[in-house]
Amino acid sequence: MPKRANGEGSIFPYRNGYAAYVWITTPAGERRKKWVYGKTRDEVHGKYIKLLNEAKQRPIPTSLPTVAQYLTYWLDEVVKPNREPNTYSHHELMVRLHIVPGLGGKRLDKLTVRIVQKWLNELPGECQCCAQGKDAKRLPQDRDERKRQRCCAIGECCGDYPSRRTIQAARDTLRAALNHAIVEEILARNVAGLVKIPAARKRKRKATTWTVEEARRFLEHARDSGDPLYAAWVLILVVGMRKGEVFGLRWADIDFDAEELSIGWQLQRVGAQLIHKERTKTDGSTDVLPLPSLCATALRIRESQHAALQEAAGDRWSPSDLVFTTRTGRPIEPRNVNRAFESRCRAAGVKGIRVHDTRHTCGKLLAALDVHPRVAMQILRHSKISLTMEIYTEVPSEATRAALRRLGDHLRKPEEEGETPPEAAA
Repeated sequence: MPKRANGEGSIFPYRNGYAAYVWITTPAGERRKKWVYGKTRDEVHGKYIKLLNEAKQRPIPTSLPTVAQYLTYWLDEVVKPNREPNTYSHHELMVRLHIVPGLGGKRLDKLTVRIVQKWLNELPGECQCCAQGKDAKRLPQDRDERKRQRCCAIGECCGDYPSRRTIQAARDTLRAALNHAIVEEILARNVAGLVKIPAARKRKRKATTWTVEEARRFLEHARDSGDPLYAAWVLILVVGMRKGEVFGLRWADIDFDAEELSIGWQLQRVGAQLIHKERTKTDGSTDVLPLPSLCATALRIRESQHAALQEAAGDRWSPSDLVFTTRTGRPIEPRNVNRAFESRCRAAGVKGIRVHDTRHTCGKLLAALDVHPRVAMQILRHSKISLTMEIYTEVPSEATRAALRRLGDHLRKPEEEGETPPEAAA
């Protein structure tokens, strides 16, 4: 057997090749042997020298988990105790639906840029209905058409491909987990930060905003129909509040005398929990906003509705300071809000869009209501007046302006006029 070279250390024949070990310090501070193997002596020597240099620079783990094992640990021990519930829910969803099915079996230190890039490149062409078995969970036959199998389970792929935003979110979740592995000195570099986001398949975009006229028709129909969520739609459309902010709003946040509205709470569904928390989406979202007359009128109507509901519920009423509640005083489920909005769109004869998309109409409505640009700038939370003025260039018709003003003119309580509002009667 040839003489060992300087620095070669313990390299010796092992089975059908060679093996070597280096004394290393683990991330836990323990001194252990770390082994390397290869077919030839030169191959093992190269691995040995590389390991020896790494051991001098940082702690080296003797065993590494798979991607699935490490992400489970990262979610439970790092994200869940230290981040917002909604952040945990988002990362958990990306891990369960996208990362683990594609990369879960790989050992953490065996991830390469090429492997992660290949995984990302395949995501845009992977139908999520097929991959997650969404249609397979439906019944082959059911009286309700919405509960029947209708696409992937019967061989008619619906093409439910992930958007570019979803693909980027999956990559960002993996990158965040690998960054923590670097902090824990398990990995030397983050391969997820070196990949490119592929272009997603193009989808036919639906209309995502309303004109002022459509918004007016929607609000007038909700008002005339006695919709218990009329005030919520007004706040979303006129003040640009998010759904979680509206349904987390408290009566203590409203100052009718000063005509101001404080935004500091939100209601969110996170997994099996409905959470009312004292933090909005961003720090800049927490603000005191002017209350236009249309909003004040709608909230006065809601105040009457709230009192009528509380009286009707009696002992079944659940005390809370929330402005919008169910008939028994409980928080409103966000998913039910989406259904109510879709139903209201159909009844009002306007095109169906998402609740979140209505915020884009806010600036146009403020202009139609003749709200001063400086006040609109504060409501829209713009940093420059020029951004607000760009929206004000779209001038609605005088008939539309007059109709919107009528919605906000009736600030007197209906009892003073000798009338009973249809909302309270309902």
